[in-house]
Amino acid sequence: MNRLQRTLAKLDGLPAPLRGAARNFALRRAVPFTGTAALDFVMLTSERSEIRVANQRRVQNHIKGVHAAAMSLLAETATGMVVGMNVRDDCLPLCKSLRVNFKKRATGGLVATAHLTEAQRATMASETKGEVQVAVIVTDEAGIEPIECEFVWAWVPKEKPQA
Repeated sequence: MNRLQRTLAKLDGLPAPLRGAARNFALRRAVPFTGTAALDFVMLTSERSEIRVANQRRVQNHIKGVHAAAMSLLAETATGMVVGMNVRDDCLPLCKSLRVNFKKRATGGLVATAHLTEAQRATMASETKGEVQVAVIVTDEAGIEPIECEFVWAWVPKEKPQA
């Protein structure tokens, strides 16, 4: 169990109605920009993450939809959190590359769901350094996928090896 998993496990003892707010508070403190955008961490396990953003003024573009940057943040956060749930405590996760294709205009708020396979999780647990392509799907309130994303995450040792 890594540090992020241990932190979130502490919240399991809270009454159910408080857990979501406590999880959002803890994760928004850890990654402040997610708080600026008011991302909602709906679900977070070592296999899967689900994160939501409401279509509200703070994340809107000029046509009152969710801004392209907010869509990208949502997908990046979903992939990064599932990686963060698996990266070893002696390693740092880093977004190595991202590709976002905008397909359709989004309707309302968005949900990003990212997941890792068992093989990807096993590699992250056993290797000190590596990279993984993380699958993510972003859907809007109409059930449409307004964007297609591809994220590659790397993990590297926190400490550089001594020469």
